Amino acid sequence: MIEVNIDSIRVSLMSQHRVVVLREIDSNRYLPIWIGPFEADAITLQLQGVQVARPLTHDLLKGVIDKMGATISHITVTELKNETFFAQIVMDVNGKSIEIDSRPSDAIALAVRVKAPLFVADAVMEAASIVPEVSLEEDGAAVSEPVSAEEQEKLAAFRDFIDELDLDDLGNN
Repeated sequence: MIEVNIDSIRVSLMSQHRVVVLREIDSNRYLPIWIGPFEADAITLQLQGVQVARPLTHDLLKGVIDKMGATISHITVTELKNETFFAQIVMDVNGKSIEIDSRPSDAIALAVRVKAPLFVADAVMEAASIVPEVSLEEDGAAVSEPVSAEEQEKLAAFRDFIDELDLDDLGNN
């Protein structure tokens, strides 16, 4: 298992979905997982320390777990099947470890409330993680790999659009 933390939550410009980006501890490997807007809000509110008037579903679940005397050991993103991620909430109940099937988004929303560590199975990281192509020099300056002719062709429409922009009147309002 690979320990990760929450790097960011991003908004898709194409849909109402969000992406939670998990980052491997001490690495530049990232795992993006598509999640719904409600789960994204639940994670974001907790990470930002925003207090809500009434408990959200994940707050309710935390309260139930606490009242039952259980503790959450950790969360694991266990599997990727047919482009769907699966997770487990690992709990200690009366000295016994139990695993509860969960969507990663719900497990993460619960984990941030109880400050439980997040893990990803090795096979999931191998199959779905990304490593940015930009690297850093020793002085922190970004260095990117050369852009291939194929990539340049794909970006040509954007370059043409930018080149045709009239920026002379920008800021003259």
